[in-house]
Amino acid sequence: MKKIISLAIVALFIGTSAFAQDKKEEEKGYKFTMVKENPSTPARDQSRSGTCWSFAGLSLMESELIRTGKGEIDLSEMWIVRHAYMEKAERYVRFHGNINFSGGGGFHDITEMIKKYGIVTEEAYPGLNYGEKKHNHGELDKVLEAFMKSIITQTTISPAWRTAFNGLLDAYFGVLPTNFQYKGVTYTPEAYAKHLGLNMDDYIEIGSFTHHPFYTPFIIEIPDNWMLGSIQNVPLNEMMEIIDQTIENGYTVGWGADVSEKGFSWKNAVAIVPDEDKSDLGGTERDKWEKLTPAEKARANYSFDGTAKEKTITQEMRQLAFDNYSTTDDHGMQLVGIAKDQNGNKYYKVKNSWGTESIYDGYFYASEAFIKYKTIDFMINKNALSKPMAKKLGL
Repeated sequence: MKKIISLAIVALFIGTSAFAQDKKEEEKGYKFTMVKENPSTPARDQSRSGTCWSFAGLSLMESELIRTGKGEIDLSEMWIVRHAYMEKAERYVRFHGNINFSGGGGFHDITEMIKKYGIVTEEAYPGLNYGEKKHNHGELDKVLEAFMKSIITQTTISPAWRTAFNGLLDAYFGVLPTNFQYKGVTYTPEAYAKHLGLNMDDYIEIGSFTHHPFYTPFIIEIPDNWMLGSIQNVPLNEMMEIIDQTIENGYTVGWGADVSEKGFSWKNAVAIVPDEDKSDLGGTERDKWEKLTPAEKARANYSFDGTAKEKTITQEMRQLAFDNYSTTDDHGMQLVGIAKDQNGNKYYKVKNSWGTESIYDGYFYASEAFIKYKTIDFMINKNALSKPMAKKLGL
């Protein structure tokens, strides 16, 4: 009996110690408190496709529909992707193959495709006509690219290529519906876009670069900008002011950025820019740091335990990273809110398109430094701008 009691006490002690250790580890992680959050639809899953731009752009539109009282609607990403592919193919031929042809795109692709072709719901056009439950564009992208490369090698091009290319799109995405039903009402895609009530001319893109003049639009030089769309250019501090004002005024932001950074951790659902410069350490802190191995220093810098000191981001740092390919057009997402961590540092709540199996159900938090440093461009409703800023941009 005594032995049983002793074992029970040992087990209790071990359990208590383990709980205390777990609690300690938990306390070391990030704790976020929302300052301002605007409605958004649940995170979707782009799966194995390079169509984040469509997911992010339509997510922005879905939030706009909630904001304007239309309710929560799941719009079809592949409706946009399929139409954009046809437009890309046309342009690829006209440029004799000297322009990007891939699954990538930009936020302006969304507005332009809706203006030209309308929009449908996800239910009406899921774009999964190849026997899979999730998007997988590996084969599709290779087939379309091979077809287009063969077309531009011809001495004379037959107009039949368009019919053949559309046949490939039909095979993978499905035939485009000419009408569909939503809540018992039959719509054409154009009529449904009109019914939703969003003006595609209200949406603008903004960035911050010094290789073009501020307060003037320019065609951003990124490979996926096949449409040669323009963005407005503002200084870094004003770029951040616009993002903050947009969110504070009840709008969300379509955000294009680079997430191929060591400071981005999907597992921990956080994105930061750790300061690897330890020159300000003194005394015993410096002694401890110098004794660490390179691997230990790397783990300390990117531990994601909520204690990382971040870099101070400047306009020059942003530009250099863009110019030397450290920052590339990598991923499209949506900024839906502003938060603070347990130390009072500012973060932005980000909706991703990698499904919901993550700490925050498909969302993560990006630090202010990360937004400043790694933003390529973003799309907003221009009505979210302050009057002085709208005037500066000539809007």
